[in-house]
Amino acid sequence: MKKKREDEPVVREQPVTYDDYAAMPDDGNRYEIIDGVLEMMSPGPTKIHQGVSRELLFILLQSCRSEYEIYYAPFDVILSRTTVLQPDIIMIHRSRLEIVKKHGVEGAPDLVVEILSPGTRKRDKVVKAAAYAKHQVPEYWLVDPEARTLEQYRLDGERYELVQTYEEDDGVSSDKLPCVSFVLGEIFKEVDGLNFPT
Repeated sequence: MKKKREDEPVVREQPVTYDDYAAMPDDGNRYEIIDGVLEMMSPGPTKIHQGVSRELLFILLQSCRSEYEIYYAPFDVILSRTTVLQPDIIMIHRSRLEIVKKHGVEGAPDLVVEILSPGTRKRDKVVKAAAYAKHQVPEYWLVDPEARTLEQYRLDGERYELVQTYEEDDGVSSDKLPCVSFVLGEIFKEVDGLNFPT
């Protein structure tokens, strides 16, 4: 089988469209399409990934839900006919709710958040970042549970510029998303309190 990258097999010849993707039978796996290439996503997220996702979602809902619709994976973000992704968390301003459809989001969210795990690190930082920038997602966050950091990227043309790297004691804020205001360590504090058996 032809591979796009060593760790990410291409599961169908390109170009694959959203219509092809939507017509696929449910085989229990999750897929994404980037520039017409259909790829199977990594195995299910770890408990720590899920804990970080849950806590961040909870914080964003508390402060931003009056202004933004907030969704979490799995939920399709259809950026084009040949690029369909499932970010961990997205926010869409309520003035733009026409892009939210029954089957997913058709267009660029105001914020996309990806939570890194060992199997997705390169894909999230390089491949998916390029796709989100190409399709004009204005702000992109990469949360690293191992390093306990949040990298905040802002769109500059068709590329992202790293605006800030937040560490545990730092207060996270955004000029583009005024409702965002939290200390990054709050997320990890809650996750640390969970008992994860080895």
